[in-house]
Amino acid sequence: MGPDERAAPLRAELRRRTFLGACAGAGLVSAAAAACDPSPSARGRPRDAASPAQDAERDRPGTPDWRIRSRGPATAVAGYTDRVSVTPGEECALHVSTTAPSFRVSAFRAGWYGGAGARLVWSSGRIPGRVQPEPRLLSGTRTVRADWPRTLSFGTEGWPEGAYLLRLDAEDGHQRYVPLIVRSTRGAGRTVLMHAPATWQAYNRWGGYSLYAGAGGAYADRSLAVSFDRPYDSSGAEKFLVYEWAAVALAERLGIPLAYTTGTDVHRDPGVLRGARAVVCLGHDEYWTPEQRRHVTAARDAGANVAFLGANTCFRRIRLEQGATGPDRTVVCYKSSFRADPCYADRPALVTTDFRQSPGADPESSMTGVLYEGYPTDAPYVVHAADHWVYEGTGVRPGDGFGHLVGVEYDRVTPGAPTPEPLEITAHSPLVCNGRRSHSDSAYYTAGSGAGVFATGTMRWVEALMAGTPAGGRDHGMDARTRAFVTRTTENVLRAFALGPAARHRPAPRPNTGEVYRGTA
Repeated sequence: MGPDERAAPLRAELRRRTFLGACAGAGLVSAAAAACDPSPSARGRPRDAASPAQDAERDRPGTPDWRIRSRGPATAVAGYTDRVSVTPGEECALHVSTTAPSFRVSAFRAGWYGGAGARLVWSSGRIPGRVQPEPRLLSGTRTVRADWPRTLSFGTEGWPEGAYLLRLDAEDGHQRYVPLIVRSTRGAGRTVLMHAPATWQAYNRWGGYSLYAGAGGAYADRSLAVSFDRPYDSSGAEKFLVYEWAAVALAERLGIPLAYTTGTDVHRDPGVLRGARAVVCLGHDEYWTPEQRRHVTAARDAGANVAFLGANTCFRRIRLEQGATGPDRTVVCYKSSFRADPCYADRPALVTTDFRQSPGADPESSMTGVLYEGYPTDAPYVVHAADHWVYEGTGVRPGDGFGHLVGVEYDRVTPGAPTPEPLEITAHSPLVCNGRRSHSDSAYYTAGSGAGVFATGTMRWVEALMAGTPAGGRDHGMDARTRAFVTRTTENVLRAFALGPAARHRPAPRPNTGEVYRGTA
């Protein structure tokens, strides 16, 4: 055993103490230990522990200087890859436009890294810059495509599986991200983190159009299909950073065996889900194909636990079509204009609208246990079943609330909607949305395979993992107490789900929908 190996346990303990100290410094004291230290029943590692390579990667020093310091004007620098994901070793092309004379590319892998949040894996040399042509607007579906020539290609040999941010650094100091997933080909024995690029793209307004609005901001002029062949707006990776990054860092800190994929990859090939211990849907995963949904449901029915760490999950039914650089580069969703969808006449199951709507109605609650209800809201998260195992070690009591944790969209258990049984409501949070009183619910059920399924019922769950920290720029007033509660609850879920079908080692749900909703809206 060399000196680095002897020092590793000490470094790990120092990181743990530093994390506990940060929690205590936020005023948590005993709650810090609850949120940061595993409970006695959760100690140890899953039977198929993370590989030595995964352990080594998690314990490597991070690169603190991975965040963007200056975006500059929208035209300063922007880019996109020719594929959403690659397997380790595959080549990827990058299409870049910049007003600067040159730029460089740095590839940062997102993860724990002792709290640094990312690690520099690769960087390019100086690359000549150029301003690319104006994007195209395909009039039939109001689809914006950049269709820029390829600027450079790079290989990913030696890159560990995971979520990456390619940072474009223009010579004039302005920066943008381009997200890329280096996906796993095998998920057996692992917890599969499923990223949501179709949802990222649905909200992307680069070029003036998204699935929500046209150039003038009107819904009627929105795109009916959006393309991956264009940059993302804002920082280039806003949806990933707000709704996914913190959950990735937490999962890696726990040291459970992990695999990485995207919803668009699961749509095409469910192989990564075979033999998986768990599937984790992150903070905002709204747009699914029917194939993706079937594959995740089949994984659940084969024993894979499923965690929905957001709300509004699997709400929109989409289709993936050919794009300029390859297959599955276009996200189609006609939404309320579904009668204009070319599939409407003869392929109703593929019509792109809400999953619960005709034709081909199939509400998401039959998979998630909860049903999306509304936007916008801001309300406390109120614990109902305080003795449920997901809250072990948090110290909560029935009726305890956590301010602002429910929002901005929410789900609930809806009596009358198709819902798996047995199902237990663990949190029941009163709220007001657009003047109407209702509730948001967290819920847990088990499938016939023994798989456990947990849904948080709020879109702010992953954001709460950063609440009260410098990274929590959109924490909505959530505090360190909320962060500690959400962190510990998420740890409980991830640790338990990494052990295999939850019904075999965790208490069964106590059906309570009738009791909870008796006499309430």
